[in-house]
Amino acid sequence: MKAKINEIFSSIQGEGPVVGYKQLFIRFCGCNLNCAYCDTEFQKGIEYSPTELYEKIINEFDLETFHSISLTGGEPLLNIDFLREFLPFIQGKSKIYLETNATLFDKLPIIKDYIDIISADIKLKSSTGVDTTELHKRFFKNCSGIETFAKIVFDKNITDTEILTAIDIAKTYEIELILQPKMLENKMSVSADFCSEILDKFTQNYKNVRLIPQVHKFLNVR
Repeated sequence: MKAKINEIFSSIQGEGPVVGYKQLFIRFCGCNLNCAYCDTEFQKGIEYSPTELYEKIINEFDLETFHSISLTGGEPLLNIDFLREFLPFIQGKSKIYLETNATLFDKLPIIKDYIDIISADIKLKSSTGVDTTELHKRFFKNCSGIETFAKIVFDKNITDTEILTAIDIAKTYEIELILQPKMLENKMSVSADFCSEILDKFTQNYKNVRLIPQVHKFLNVR
């Protein structure tokens, strides 16, 4: 049982409500979506067994210094059998933070007991070209009992229908929404005025919404 890992590194979380915390990032290769705004290279990597990955991170990093261990990608849940074997090794040594595109709803229950925080995406059709609404609904239903928030990456193509759909999901599953403007290198692809306009459209119908750009891009860190 092996998984291909693109990179393992220490950095600062630049997205969402845990922004600014020190994390250990484990980036898995492979994804089941092809988002237009994706800025991550996750195809090349090294294969590890669960034991090999555990030994590498405990030998190279002091896990007590991290707020959490981020399982990111790509899409980590594509490696569900690997995670089922790996996560018991690190449970209790640090919080486990899952970054996911929130479409593989049937995989989450397999490792749910090991996850402390879920950073999930609500993908917009204007960015992905596909409608993943029903997949998101089934995914967030399975998040019950875990601290969960949803990111929404947007640009000038976001529609009012997409906004209302995202709000409906958030209300149904009582999750915080994090609006994240698409970045072009270290600059937002939309103006501050446009961001304020979009935030207003959300908060008119749902209050638990924040706008947080990708802070790590401004800090020039991974």
